Amino acid sequence: MTGVATRQSPPRPLHVAVVGGGPGGLYAAALLKRLDPARRITVWERNAPDDTFGFGVVLSDETLGGIEHADPVVYAALSGEFVRWDDIDIVHRGVRHTCGGHGFAALGRRRLLEILHERCRALGVDLRFRTQAPHPSLLARTHDLVIAADGVHSTTRETYAREFRPTVEDHRCRYLWLAADFAFDAFRFEIAETEHGVTQLHGYPYATDASTVVVEMRDEVWRAAGFADMDVRESADRCAKIFTDALGGRPLRAGTSTWTTFRTVVNAHWSHGNVVLLGDAAHTAHFSIGSGTKLAVEDALALAACLEEHPTVAEALTAYEEERRPVVASTQRAARASLEWFEELRLHLDQPSRRFAFNLLTRSRRVTHDNLRLRDARFTAAVEREFGCPPGTPPMFTPFRLRGLTLRNRVVVSPMDMYAAVDGVPGDFHLVHLGARALGGAGLVMTEMVCVSPQGRITPGCAGLWSHRQAEAWRRVVTFAHRHAPGTAIGVQLGHSGRKGSTKLMWEGMDEPLDDGNWPLVAASPLPYTPRSQTPRELTRAQLTDLREEFTAAAWRAARCGFDLLELHCAHGYLLSGFLSPLTNRRTDRYGGSLERRLRFPLEVFDAVRSVWPEERPMTVRISATDWADGGTTAEDAVEIARAFAAHGADAIDVSTGQVVAGERPAYGRSYQTPFADRIRHEAGVPVIAVGAISSWDDVNSLILAGRTDLCALARPHLYDPHWTLHAAAEQGYEGPGVVWPAPYRAGSRRPRTGRTDAPRPRLTLGG
Repeated sequence: MTGVATRQSPPRPLHVAVVGGGPGGLYAAALLKRLDPARRITVWERNAPDDTFGFGVVLSDETLGGIEHADPVVYAALSGEFVRWDDIDIVHRGVRHTCGGHGFAALGRRRLLEILHERCRALGVDLRFRTQAPHPSLLARTHDLVIAADGVHSTTRETYAREFRPTVEDHRCRYLWLAADFAFDAFRFEIAETEHGVTQLHGYPYATDASTVVVEMRDEVWRAAGFADMDVRESADRCAKIFTDALGGRPLRAGTSTWTTFRTVVNAHWSHGNVVLLGDAAHTAHFSIGSGTKLAVEDALALAACLEEHPTVAEALTAYEEERRPVVASTQRAARASLEWFEELRLHLDQPSRRFAFNLLTRSRRVTHDNLRLRDARFTAAVEREFGCPPGTPPMFTPFRLRGLTLRNRVVVSPMDMYAAVDGVPGDFHLVHLGARALGGAGLVMTEMVCVSPQGRITPGCAGLWSHRQAEAWRRVVTFAHRHAPGTAIGVQLGHSGRKGSTKLMWEGMDEPLDDGNWPLVAASPLPYTPRSQTPRELTRAQLTDLREEFTAAAWRAARCGFDLLELHCAHGYLLSGFLSPLTNRRTDRYGGSLERRLRFPLEVFDAVRSVWPEERPMTVRISATDWADGGTTAEDAVEIARAFAAHGADAIDVSTGQVVAGERPAYGRSYQTPFADRIRHEAGVPVIAVGAISSWDDVNSLILAGRTDLCALARPHLYDPHWTLHAAAEQGYEGPGVVWPAPYRAGSRRPRTGRTDAPRPRLTLGG
């Protein structure tokens, strides 16, 4: 259906239809009726009043504050029902660790609905239970506003799918809502390693004598354990046996829910005409961060406010979406990170139990090392001791060894193309740029991608290492770093642009072909990067040999320059990356086809470079762990690629993603590439460097301490602040061997004062 006929509505909606009688729809109805008693509001709910899926509901203090401000009557009723607690218990291989200071409030879902039913009836809302709502198009014609709060399987959303443009993604775990007739004394996560695979319990109290219990496992575990052939009662009994210790031998109670897989719902648009989506109809977020009801209630608050603040329904719905979409997107990113962590739970089981607990607590990236230290300093300090942090030393300032090189801290200045070389020769700009970052305290400073031949440049401004003149210029940079920033290692990244070469400088048009002065391109296969790009020639066997020799010669020069580490660039769609991805390698010879064959030439280059690179100096490899495109490199492929390079002597894998094909669809977000590094670290058993939207020292500490990475590479933060690492130490009050202020800079190792802070506070207020 491409359109919706709407009635001519007054500036404020007077006749409102709400489809769905869950907490979000009911609360929206109550708010709108309270704001304007003249409104005629009808709620349609196809189920009975006391039907509910799930048992308990968790709300945050932030959400409760919004409810208190908007409707004190509802807030007062809720406050009398809440069970509150602060602790999270995590049980891993029989060991329980408790972390406090979290602050939860929960109540029974059925009681929440009763409170909202009572409030709606008292205000005069027409509640129609066991009644299917009229067709959305009819509601839209006969009402000023239609609020579609009809859940994850929203009929309204599907009716106008062309307009809302929903994306619904099913995930890999099965879960079942159950209840126990006693109250846990904390939010409890418990892991069971059964003969069929890993199963987890999420449990929390919602009354003085009752708890919600969610049991979750991968689909293959669910099938192997025989749950597919059990009814819900049998499943509850089986789950009670699996988690008999957590439950104290008590049974589990089944409700109306059944085993299901979680579905992530995203909509391109939240409104169409006078129809608007709310709650799970608009968006979902995994239950492991306790957000579904919270988001729905916050949607209702925002929608009601926008309808009051704007003169027309259309403007109000636009404002509602603009206000809520960024909040929801952030929550969905956190929920996805949490969901995926539990999907890959098996990867983390061999961690020490306390570190496992820290990893679980920080899985969504919203709770961090610093945040946990504020909540429970004793727990966090114990995790740090278990990790090996000396007293007063943040995780980021612990050393890390790669072959014969010991980095004094875990911070890497990520390779960043500067496009400032002339004929491939790094000049004063590179000396100042890299010299400043070396003085800034990072454990390792990486050059930009240094090209192995003139034809291997991305742009005319790219630096190279194919000539003696370039080598001498790089030696100058390395010597400065070693002399003036002793203890800071400097690494070189070698690469070849492949099909992404002969383009303009980034600020003149990224990936745009040069207007003139182009050079011919070569690649694994004759596929242009974009429709505007030059089509490369497919490399012949003889050319592959020549290319391998170019890499070897550049590596030999790099060694003579004194670089401490060499990284081979096999990511981002450049030449070696082009061999690895099935989207860019269509060869039919021994270098194309299966992953093993696509790896062959990059491994040949690696072996050739390793043969001339000094034995005591480490080599790393940067890869794109996913192409973010259908048919491309997958996370599973990335593990195999990492294993192959590690088997050939790579000391660490620098885990990036994407930039391989122009039509990619990355899932951006804070630390969004880290899960790929985490998986490679645990499955391939090789040290990793995480990179991608890691922006704070708190992120670095969190990722290192959780065991998701060994090193963190940061790019933009080091452009914003060349002394990012020094300042991170100052802000954390750290002074020690993990970071050293250059002698001329020591006077700046304390944050400058910005104004007077000791003025007397006002004591009296005198009336006029």
